[in-house]
Amino acid sequence: MPLSVGDTIPNVTLKTNGPDGPEDIATGELFAGKRVVLFGVPGAFTPGCSNTHMPGFVVKADEVLARGVDTLACLSVNDAFVIGAWQKDQNAQAILMLADGNADFTRAAGLENDRSSAGMGLRSLRYALIADDGVVQYIGVDTERGVVDKSSVDAVLANL
Repeated sequence: MPLSVGDTIPNVTLKTNGPDGPEDIATGELFAGKRVVLFGVPGAFTPGCSNTHMPGFVVKADEVLARGVDTLACLSVNDAFVIGAWQKDQNAQAILMLADGNADFTRAAGLENDRSSAGMGLRSLRYALIADDGVVQYIGVDTERGVVDKSSVDAVLANL
């Protein structure tokens, strides 16, 4: 069952691309005592993610953070090296990039999307959420391929 308002964020270990390579980051620590906006994408460098979803958050990152958000993060079922390269490509330095290479968080959150028929394996649905101290306050999931609506930065801003 997918995450919904009032649910607690699953505690799993993700990766981020640190200065010396991949580093562990536990979602329990990331969300504890903080207001976090997390958006999940089907894949780094994919058209909808690179042309629409990520750019919206890059352009309005300061506005999101100015509304009392401690961390703005992006999660993808890719490895830390890929998300690090995508962060540079997208000029997304204000966004914490999270690699969910084994889809542990994605599955625990019930937000997986099996794209095996397209040769892409298990991916994440496109979503955005707002959590306060690890509790979901808003979640918008886009289920139609190529549509960025409920998970857009504007939807997040409307709910902050």
